[in-house]
Amino acid sequence: MSWAPAALVAVSLLTTSCAGESDDVSTSKTTAPASAPHGYVEGAQEKAEQQSRLLLNDLGTGKTQVLDLITGKTHEVSRTTGTTELTTDGRFGYFHTAGATHVLDSGAWTVDHGDHVHYYRAAIRDVGRLPGGPGTRVRSDAAVTTVTDEDGGARIYRRAELEKGKVGPSRTLPGTHAGVVVPYAEHLISLMDNGKDAARLAVYDREGKRVASPEAECEEPRGDAVTRRGVVLGCADGALLVREADGAFTAGKIPYGDDVPDKDRATAFRYRPGSDTLTAPAGDRAVWVLDVSERTWTRVRTGPVVSANTAGEGSVLIVLETDGSLHGYDISTGKQVTRTKPLLTGASTAGTDGNAGPVIEVDRSRAYLNDPKGRRVYEIDCNDNLRVARTFDLDIEPALMAETGR
Repeated sequence: MSWAPAALVAVSLLTTSCAGESDDVSTSKTTAPASAPHGYVEGAQEKAEQQSRLLLNDLGTGKTQVLDLITGKTHEVSRTTGTTELTTDGRFGYFHTAGATHVLDSGAWTVDHGDHVHYYRAAIRDVGRLPGGPGTRVRSDAAVTTVTDEDGGARIYRRAELEKGKVGPSRTLPGTHAGVVVPYAEHLISLMDNGKDAARLAVYDREGKRVASPEAECEEPRGDAVTRRGVVLGCADGALLVREADGAFTAGKIPYGDDVPDKDRATAFRYRPGSDTLTAPAGDRAVWVLDVSERTWTRVRTGPVVSANTAGEGSVLIVLETDGSLHGYDISTGKQVTRTKPLLTGASTAGTDGNAGPVIEVDRSRAYLNDPKGRRVYEIDCNDNLRVARTFDLDIEPALMAETGR
């Protein structure tokens, strides 16, 4: 059976601001007009501006909420207990637990058509569960969602089924995969485990057939990102950048330049969707900034790092340090240019139960920081010396947080 692409959803998305209007968490559906306008999506409202929402999970109680950043209201959804990680593809939240991955449709997403952008909001709803325990990684594009388990097995799901509110059937991608399987340019990018020191790059179509094997390898793959310049895969000696042009796939290394100890490697990237500037901790007291456009790594020395992120080119590197303050660094010079008062207590910077800590989610002009012990989320103005623009008080400890709608 052939899987046709499902239109009007994206993973790496161009974002604008956090302004917007109206609240919609109903389960009602709209009926398509006789002549549907461009961008029409059944059951969703198209808006003039980005519709951002934060998914929040309390590890102690399993209580889960969606914070609508347009209205400032929180919405209760089904509890997810035993969550070990929370990830998102821009619309769906994936709550990873020991037995499965719970899927939540946040009801907010952006579609980037290149020359224009559509913003949508719809009802928040539970979708179901994807099989896979700890270490399961989920990635999506407009047509498919891939699930890679800790043992290297991978399955492909139709994105259209998730949009309808159900998981649906899957097909297995052959082989054992050393890293996550990433949908990109209507194909699937994988690093195949061949039993040797380095995994080899492989490209599949969406049916699971291998269509290309560029001459590229990646040793000890960890970390990935989809950017406008291509797919970035973290390797022991730097990063592998996979690109597509006119149906042909190429790959090139972005080396660190020097030998980097394993403890100082970039193994998980945080960045603004749509940006080509990636961040990752570089040991305990520094942050890597990877400029994919320039293909350069910059190591910014900081204080003890809890989390880091940046809005991209021309923006400061935002680092939450163990003093509970946000520190802003000029990426080009490495100098600290701004610092907030302490926003989090030591207990919050250490995380909850030792397995989750605060994160920084970034839009073009706003950043969001969760304070588990303080039971709040801070909205930060990235363009005004990291000023606290809003504070959202909660009745849960938001140990896990992810932003959708971007």
